[in-house]
Amino acid sequence: MSKRAIILAGGKGKRLLPYTIVLPKPLMPIGEYPILEVVVRQLAFYGFRHITMAVNHQAEIIQAFFGKGKKWKVKIDYSFEDKPLSTIAPLKLISNLPEDFLVMNGDILTDLNYSDFYQFHINKKSIFLISSYKRELKSEFGVLEFDKNAKLKEFKEKPVVRYNVSMGIYMANRTILEYIPNNKPYGFDNLMLDLIKAGKPATVKPFHGCWLDIGRPDDYIQAIDEFEKNGFLFLKELKK
Repeated sequence: MSKRAIILAGGKGKRLLPYTIVLPKPLMPIGEYPILEVVVRQLAFYGFRHITMAVNHQAEIIQAFFGKGKKWKVKIDYSFEDKPLSTIAPLKLISNLPEDFLVMNGDILTDLNYSDFYQFHINKKSIFLISSYKRELKSEFGVLEFDKNAKLKEFKEKPVVRYNVSMGIYMANRTILEYIPNNKPYGFDNLMLDLIKAGKPATVKPFHGCWLDIGRPDDYIQAIDEFEKNGFLFLKELKK
């Protein structure tokens, strides 16, 4: 079965300023490769032969770099937004989506096995599958808890809170298109709430490997370090 991937690469990368003044975020370098090339190489390794890049901001630079995908032995084409549509609405512009397809952000460094993730979705027959990761958020402050009389009940010094977060990697069934409006912004959050409301909630698959979203400056710096030390974990063709 031929596998199709949609890469969302239209964001402006505001969180990474000033890095992204010159380059679009998906072309920010991780070692000797732009992060989006790492993603393309990974998808090609896991058998994805058709990749569509949903682009907007600095689309011409991304298109000039990747062309039609011949270098990576995949077919790459482009879906152009004439205005920002958030994370999910760009799918409505792609007319030839298969029954099931991968959707992901173009700024992610992970060692996720995309083929296994794809097959898990097929086996579960889910309408939408989310790859999730447990992140820790450490408070920069001491936290006070007090009663109605302003008497301190508990003090926590810079507590750590753990969340299960979306990795920005999904599998989708074509039926989600029924929920997406035409030519107006519609994001991941909108779709999740609409699917819950419709009684068709997404499925979550926890992941315990490596995951970094380079849209965050701290993660970007860490990603550069991780790739320099362990590039072979992310690109199987690299020798240890």
